[in-house]
Amino acid sequence: MLLSLALFLFAQIHPANPLLENDFVQVSRNSAPCAAAAPSCGERVFLALGPVEVSGKQMERGDVRVFKAGERYSAPTSGEYLEVSIKPTHPKVIAPSAGTPPAPDNKVLYAGKDFTVFEEKMKVGEKSEPHSHNQRVAIFLNRTMVQQWTEGKSETRELVPDFVSFRPAVVHASKDVGEIPIHNILIEFKP
Repeated sequence: MLLSLALFLFAQIHPANPLLENDFVQVSRNSAPCAAAAPSCGERVFLALGPVEVSGKQMERGDVRVFKAGERYSAPTSGEYLEVSIKPTHPKVIAPSAGTPPAPDNKVLYAGKDFTVFEEKMKVGEKSEPHSHNQRVAIFLNRTMVQQWTEGKSETRELVPDFVSFRPAVVHASKDVGEIPIHNILIEFKP
């Protein structure tokens, strides 16, 4: 029991390294280093990866909650989640060129000044029209396959649950070629 307590306290004092860190974001899994709203932490996107309670609110897999810069919250003591901290000094995003096809009509979960949080869903066999995305964080919730066409080139890849990546601005078309629907959370930066 003492060993378990020591490991718990060590994990609280020494949180795990970020899952992803670049000039735009710091993403942590099952750790909330920005819950106290330090000045280096901007807005935070909290994503439940399973049942979890944050600041008194019960959340389920795929639920999102956004905390404003300077807003503190109580980090969960158990459960699976991601904390995506938007760096207040992130680079400016370049607007897409004129004539770029607009992004698809994904469900908007949050629309802020600097970024939008989307829920992207595609049925098996569904294909999107060519569309654009700005720079974004992509978090995959289902294990499935996607085929994408970018600049005339086709690529098929597996979407792995809970995988987090930073994606460049792009114009492409997509098709769910897996056996289950695509379900992603996208945090897309605004120009």
